[in-house]
Amino acid sequence: MKKILLGLLFCNSLLGFAQEKFDEVKVQVFQNELTTAFADSLKSPLTTEDRRNFHGLDFYTPDAKYFVNAKFKRIKDEKPFEMKTSTNRLPMYVKYGELTFTLEGKSCKLNVYQNVELVKKKEYVDYLFLPFSDLTSGNETYIGGRYIDLKIPKGDTMAIDFNQAYNPYCAYNHKYSCPIVPLENDLPVAIKAGVKKFHD
Repeated sequence: MKKILLGLLFCNSLLGFAQEKFDEVKVQVFQNELTTAFADSLKSPLTTEDRRNFHGLDFYTPDAKYFVNAKFKRIKDEKPFEMKTSTNRLPMYVKYGELTFTLEGKSCKLNVYQNVELVKKKEYVDYLFLPFSDLTSGNETYIGGRYIDLKIPKGDTMAIDFNQAYNPYCAYNHKYSCPIVPLENDLPVAIKAGVKKFHD
């Protein structure tokens, strides 16, 4: 279970939560530290062979267009559900809220979730999980979609920096069990930001 959670949390500390303005420096730090972690034998999800040939992750160029301040709506009294994964594992999640915003002239909505077990840990009590797919999925980015880590906002808006979107660990190694992006979190736009698909 610990190894599974690492796939969702390994870059949690790298993100600038609750930002209201695009910060390219933070995106560059995110990219550099993520790449460094992948090269580390103790942290990397890569297979031994892939890590031996690893020369860095492929990222889109940071772009302020993909930093949005979404309207946040808290959804209360939702029942926990089993989220499908790339294996038979069915972790319990609850829909915590809805995020709405406009991108590329299109209205977008994403659900943000809370892991029922993870929230019991003090350091992750305000952690939210945002999985999504978009028109780049399966082409320029991982076919299974990507993730963003967030924290519970204090108000009714939430900053989403798609420049800090990362791939699930199973995009690099099939031994990991990763949540599958719910159908309702498929965006009608191309998010050309964050990590691209892995080329071995």
